[in-house]
Amino acid sequence: MAGNRAVVYTAPYTVQVQDIDYPKMEAKGKAISHGVILQILATNICGSDLHMYRGRTDLQPGTPVGHEITGMVIEKGSDVETLEIGDIVSVPFNISCGRCRNCKELDTQFCLSTNDLKPGGAYGYAEMGPWQGGQAEYVLVPYADFNLLKFPDREQAMERLLDLAMLSDIFPTGFHGAVTAGVEVGSTVYIAGAGPVGLCAAVSCYLLGAACVIVGDYNQERLDHAASTLGCETINIAEHEVITDQIAQVLKTPLVDCAIDAIGYEAHGHGHKANREVPSDALDTSVDVLRYGGTLGVPGVYMPIDSKGKTLHAKIGRPAFEFGRAWDKGLTISTGQVPVMRYNRKLMTSILFERVKLSRILNTTVISLDEAPEAYRQFEQGIAQKFVLNPHGVLKQPTVGADARVAIGV
Repeated sequence: MAGNRAVVYTAPYTVQVQDIDYPKMEAKGKAISHGVILQILATNICGSDLHMYRGRTDLQPGTPVGHEITGMVIEKGSDVETLEIGDIVSVPFNISCGRCRNCKELDTQFCLSTNDLKPGGAYGYAEMGPWQGGQAEYVLVPYADFNLLKFPDREQAMERLLDLAMLSDIFPTGFHGAVTAGVEVGSTVYIAGAGPVGLCAAVSCYLLGAACVIVGDYNQERLDHAASTLGCETINIAEHEVITDQIAQVLKTPLVDCAIDAIGYEAHGHGHKANREVPSDALDTSVDVLRYGGTLGVPGVYMPIDSKGKTLHAKIGRPAFEFGRAWDKGLTISTGQVPVMRYNRKLMTSILFERVKLSRILNTTVISLDEAPEAYRQFEQGIAQKFVLNPHGVLKQPTVGADARVAIGV
């Protein structure tokens, strides 16, 4: 029997690479025939993983983490019909049965079967079911025929694996933020957050036809990266008390059509509050900069309970948010996890035909499994990189080029 190694959460701000059990064809304590075992070829560290890394969830020590998975089928159950040994596949982080009402409506983020605590299952994430995390060498994927996105050509997939690795979560999440924000041809957009999700949202806005994308963050390194790779306009929110004034300098009007909160509940404030956590700041800033009748997409994570929240309202998932102003402006607000399967096939095609080159846009850095603890530390500090773990040594570090902007037509 093969071994298995994984990145395991052990305490706040601490992960370790440990030996864990090789996955079995079991789901929720029962033998299954609808699953596959994957050899993991690429697995990413996600901004959502940092919530657990910082101890901002109830994740139990000893839990293998990670939910952005791309791999190769090496074992399959007897009921798996559409996949073969050797297929290269993307794994949506939403674990879905394909049989319940929500899955049939492609609301796979709210599967009713894969998590006993509440609707919605995911790999290696707090309160998202008993599923092993994907920052490992091998992982079980249940309901494989429904869940997995098979790449049409093995050689082509291996050639573009670093870009395709973003289909499991981050690219669909950014695209979902843009879609739910109502971005279309000619839109002006404000994105709160210049991290990997914010960059994927910016890419998505350009793919959807946005005329101008403005990104706000207090991390100047990330802002410089957004400007140099995508041509985004940027605002260092730490330097300004009134963000609408900065919007007006770019657009000649203080308001945008669409806004995307790509930060979530660990947002910092802006201006004189930039050095401390202000959970509602990304939401409130988005409300401020949106035109009357505008639309706000919120792919950033907000928790119903945050025991480490800085205020009572934050602890109980009720950050003080300018809802009255949002109502007065008639804003449309969309929230929640992305249903990855709603977008991943189309986004795969955009990658295979080189409409986007995400590995360059995201400043992707390939690391070994053993380097994960240090990568978590750097990512938590805000480095402008996207770390991709290479458990079996099949990935190559991407070359840095200047054609990322060309690839999205900006």
